[in-house]
Amino acid sequence: MKQIFIGAMSISEPSTVYDLLNYRLSCLLAGSGAMVTRLCEGRYGITRREWRLICILAAQGAMSPSVLAEQSHLERARVSRHLTDLVAKKLVARLGVAGDKRRAVVELNERGRKLYEELFPQSVSFNNMVLRALTTAELAAFDVALTRLTEVTEELGRSHLLTEKADRRHGGSRRFAEKEPNIGLW
Repeated sequence: MKQIFIGAMSISEPSTVYDLLNYRLSCLLAGSGAMVTRLCEGRYGITRREWRLICILAAQGAMSPSVLAEQSHLERARVSRHLTDLVAKKLVARLGVAGDKRRAVVELNERGRKLYEELFPQSVSFNNMVLRALTTAELAAFDVALTRLTEVTEELGRSHLLTEKADRRHGGSRRFAEKEPNIGLW
């Protein structure tokens, strides 16, 4: 489905959802990520989140599930479920930590490494197809801008700007109903 953008889009002065940075990035991710997702699921039988974990393990080596959750920007419980699936698919190995039977690290095994070596170049190819839309100068400026934006969002996350915590299990609906905000809904 082709996205229709209404009005003059302005990231710096959003007037509709279509102007919000997160919405625009979400559209970009949905479009560009769809190709890799279809490849992962259709050809290799892994999800895009499992692919993300495989890529991080390939780049960083063995690590604890908690560090992997942090590196992947996913919740620990979700990473734990994905790791269980990756172990069952015989792509990742869990290794006990000497001296502490409660702790473990995870790493790619031989089969996981081979999958990474086959799939990563294909991911790079899709990545480059999208980036070809930019000139060399635009690409360099975009890279700098993404780096700055990422640094700012990480700092905002550490600043505890909001005291409320996410209630992902209930989709926020419980808190919404409890507080009975004084707003009109359609």
